[in-house]
Amino acid sequence: MPYDDDEEPPPPKPAPPARPLRLAKHHNSEAPLAANDQKVLLELTGPSSAASRAALDLVAVIDISYSMIGNRLNGAKKALSFIVSKLTDRDRLSIVQFDDEATRVCPLRRVTEVARSDLEALISGLNVGGSTNIEAGLSTGVAVVGDRRFTAGRAANIMLLSDGQENIGNARRVEPGNVPVHAFGFGADHDSKLLGAIASKSLGGVYNFVPDSDDPAKLAKAFSRILAGLVTIVAQDLELTVTPVQGEATIKKVDAGTYPADPVGDGSSPVTVRFGTLSGEEARSVVVELALSDRTADLRTYRANVAKVLHRFTTAQGQPVTSDPELITIKRGRKVVGAADAPPPVETEVVRLKHVETIQEAIAKADDNKIEEAWNILVEALNKLVEARRRLLDPILGELQKELMKLLELFKTPDIYQKQGRHYAMAAAASHSRRRSTERGDEAAGPYDTERVNKYREQAQMAGERPPSSAAEEEEIEEMESAVPRTPGNGDRRTLSLALRLLTAVLSLLAISVMASARTTGWAGDYYSRYEPYRYNVGVNVIICFYSVMQASVETRRPVSSMLQTTSCYCITLFLDQASRASAFLNPAQFAVKACRVLAYLLMSASAAAASGHHLLVSRFGKERFNNKIHVAVWFSFLAFLTLSGNALISMANLFSRI
Repeated sequence: MPYDDDEEPPPPKPAPPARPLRLAKHHNSEAPLAANDQKVLLELTGPSSAASRAALDLVAVIDISYSMIGNRLNGAKKALSFIVSKLTDRDRLSIVQFDDEATRVCPLRRVTEVARSDLEALISGLNVGGSTNIEAGLSTGVAVVGDRRFTAGRAANIMLLSDGQENIGNARRVEPGNVPVHAFGFGADHDSKLLGAIASKSLGGVYNFVPDSDDPAKLAKAFSRILAGLVTIVAQDLELTVTPVQGEATIKKVDAGTYPADPVGDGSSPVTVRFGTLSGEEARSVVVELALSDRTADLRTYRANVAKVLHRFTTAQGQPVTSDPELITIKRGRKVVGAADAPPPVETEVVRLKHVETIQEAIAKADDNKIEEAWNILVEALNKLVEARRRLLDPILGELQKELMKLLELFKTPDIYQKQGRHYAMAAAASHSRRRSTERGDEAAGPYDTERVNKYREQAQMAGERPPSSAAEEEEIEEMESAVPRTPGNGDRRTLSLALRLLTAVLSLLAISVMASARTTGWAGDYYSRYEPYRYNVGVNVIICFYSVMQASVETRRPVSSMLQTTSCYCITLFLDQASRASAFLNPAQFAVKACRVLAYLLMSASAAAASGHHLLVSRFGKERFNNKIHVAVWFSFLAFLTLSGNALISMANLFSRI
C-alpha cells in the first residue's frame, strides 16, 4: 500500500544563511622531480550552528516480537519517548512495529504539542507479539520514506530497534538506498552480525549496542548519540570529488572508510566519495594516494598543481551548493631527495583507518572460533599503536589505545566475546569507519562526540530525576543564539590561540635575549640584590617560552573535529596560562598566595611592577646602556604577558563552552 499521507510540514522559518563547510588539506609541501607517491588527507567539517539545521523525517522501526518481552521492549519505548521529547514541530515522526508482519502505527506526523501526547500514547500501547520479521519492518520503513510527498530540505533517517533474532524473512535483501539506517541491537544475545550488515548497507548508517537494562537514564543515553546528530544535520547529499591534474599525477587509491567511492580505474579520472548527511561539528575524511609523474627532465623548481578538490551538498533549505575547486599544490625540485614521510595528520589518519581493519580482522578470527589468534592480532596492533602514539603525539591515538585495551579484555574467552566483545567491536568499527558517534554498550565518551551529543547525554543522565528540556525551549534558544552576531567558534579560537602562543614564545625569547645580553657588575657582588628580580624574570621567560612552544605544538596537532577537547583539558590549559602569567610578574611567595586571583590582579600589577622597577634603577644610577636594555627587555616581557593574557581568556572561553 502507498504511504503518501505524510503530514504537510510548516512553512520554513527564516534561517541564517548556510555557513560553508570547512575543507582542510594535509600533505607534504615538497616532493622530488622523480616519480613518487604522495598521500593527501582531506577533511570536511560541518559548522557548529544548529539554527540552520535540516528538518528531520524520522521513521522508528521497532521490534515487538516475543523475544523483546520485558526490559527490552520497555527500554525501546522509553528511548522512543526521549526521542519524541527532543523533536520540534518542524520534525516529523512515523512509527512502524513488526513481529510476524509489519504495521505502520502512524504516518509521518509533525511533532507538535498535541501530536506529542498522541505519540506517547501510541508508544505506551506497544505490546509484544509473535515472531521476528525484520525484513517486513525495514521494508515498510523504507517505503514510508520513499512515498513522502514533502521532501524538500528534509533529512530522512530510519532507526531500527530490535534484538536481531530474525526467524522470518531476510532483512539483508532490503535496499535502503540513500536513507541512513541506524540499527540498535538490544541485549547480549542479539544478532549483531545482521544488524551491523543492515546499517553498513545504508549510506551513513551505524550499528549501536544497547545492553539489557531497566535504567531509563542508560537507555536514553544509548539513543542520545545518534539523535543529537540527527537534529543537527547541516548538509545532505554531501559529496567530495578529487580530480588529478593531467600530466602531473594520477590517483592510486582513495580510502574513505566505509563510505562509497567511485572506482579509481586508471587513475586519470575524477573520483567522488559520497558521505550522505553531515551534522554540525562532525567531520568526514578521505586519504588520497597520488602517483606524481616523473619530471626529472625539468631542471627548474616549480609549484606543481597535482589535483583539485571540490565538494557538493544540499543545504537545510534544500538549495544545492557546489564549492569552488581548491588546488593541491606541491613544490617539486631537484634539491628534494626522496619522498618524505607524510605529515603527522596524514599518518594519524592512516593509523586510524588501519585500526578499523584490525578490529574487523579480529572479529573475523573470533567468529571462526580462533579467539586466541584474534587476541594476538589485537596485541600486535596495540604495540604498533603505542609506537605511533609516541611518534605522532596525537590525542586520538590515546583513545584508540584505550579502545584496544578494552577489546583485549572482551576477547579473552569465547563466552565474553559472544556476550559483549563482538557487539562492542562492531560498534567501534562502525564509529571509526563512518567517523560518527556510536553506542558501544558502555558509558564512556566517544572520540567523535560533539557538543550536542554531550549535552543530550547529560540530559539523558537526568531522565530519571527530571524531564529533559522541551523541544520548544531548545528551538527558542537556538533562534536567539542565531540572532546574536557570531563570535569566534572553536576553529577560529584555535587559530587565534595558535597565533598568540607563537607570538608569546617570540616575545619571551626576545626578552631573554636582550636581558641576557646586558652586562654590568651589578650581576654579582654587592649589587646582586638590585638585579635579582631580573634574574627571576629571565628564568620565568624561559619557562613561558618553552610552555608556549609546547602549547602551540598541541594546537597544531589538535583534531579539527575537536574530538578530544575535554573539560579537564581546558581546565588544565586555563590554569597553566594563568599560572605562567602569575610567575612572570610576582615573586614565588606572591605567586603561591595569589595564583587564584591572577586574572583580575595581574593585569593591573604587571605594568606597574615593570615600570616602577625601571624607574627606580634610572633614579638611582641614571640612564645607561644596561638600563636601556633592561627597559626594552621588560617591555618585551610585558607584551608577552598581554599575549599570554589573551590565551588565558581563550582558554576560559573554551572551558565555559563545555560547562
